[in-house]
Amino acid sequence: MRKIGILSTSSIAPRFIAAVREEGSFQITALSSRTQEKAEEKARAWDIPKAYGSHEALLQDKDVDIVYISAVNSAHYKWAKAALLAGKHVICEKPCTTTEAQTRELFALAKARGLFLMEAQKMLFLPAVLAAKQAIDQGRLGKIHMAEFNHSFYGSYNNWMYDEAAGGGPLLSSAIYVVELLQFLFGCKIAQIDGICTKHPGTNVEEQYTLSGRMENGVLFSLKNSTVALLKNGAAIYGEKGYVELPDYWKARKVIFCDHTETVTEEYPCDHELRYEVAHIADCFEKGLLQSPVVTGEFSAAAIAALESVKAKW
Repeated sequence: MRKIGILSTSSIAPRFIAAVREEGSFQITALSSRTQEKAEEKARAWDIPKAYGSHEALLQDKDVDIVYISAVNSAHYKWAKAALLAGKHVICEKPCTTTEAQTRELFALAKARGLFLMEAQKMLFLPAVLAAKQAIDQGRLGKIHMAEFNHSFYGSYNNWMYDEAAGGGPLLSSAIYVVELLQFLFGCKIAQIDGICTKHPGTNVEEQYTLSGRMENGVLFSLKNSTVALLKNGAAIYGEKGYVELPDYWKARKVIFCDHTETVTEEYPCDHELRYEVAHIADCFEKGLLQSPVVTGEFSAAAIAALESVKAKW
């Protein structure tokens, strides 16, 4: 059984740990934080045998095969690269990095060293999302023409959300869901994207924004995201014959199909939504793959490139 080390005691780490334990293919053996005190506190709370007061120490642990990185956005590149150079397989929380160039560099490094690298994007493996994709692929909605997305959360949930140096802001944290969901559902890249934002007071970081764009297949999309206004969270994909809704699409537990005659709701309850992603990763290791066939290096690079182009205009 391959052993995972948790790099960073962030808020998503315990959810990943719970999913790994529920899925059962891997063992969590160590974690690291920026201080020994914090590392030991979390190791006790999460029942993890070894605690390191630095990320460097975790990477030196010969008993760790895979490193799961959940540090702040701007630190993903640094620690993913360090882990690969230390000979570790890497699972890196989304966004993989904050630039296309960094993402491509990491995947090239992983390939050169014969190591697995994947951007963790739980949403793409959720049964509700897969049901929506199947309906689209089978033509249940007819030709798809438009899609819209709404997502709101309070920025205080992470103390670095409005810290530019940490890669803060809802664009990197939330729009990556939409871009990658669009790529996944339609099997193509964004052809055009633009938007406007308002900045958090006293910072150069957006607190809310609207985006609109066009996929390579002609589908038009729009996205609203706010950390200051409460939105009706969800996604809707519109076709000639009807539409499909995904409430809370980034953690969807149900999918709603609507046409001219009826509305059908399919429920997919689960305790740990990351378990489907973990099962996919386990399958990749079982097959000896160095990349996920779903979240490839090209997939991740194309997604962050789209957001990078938006951010550059702001």
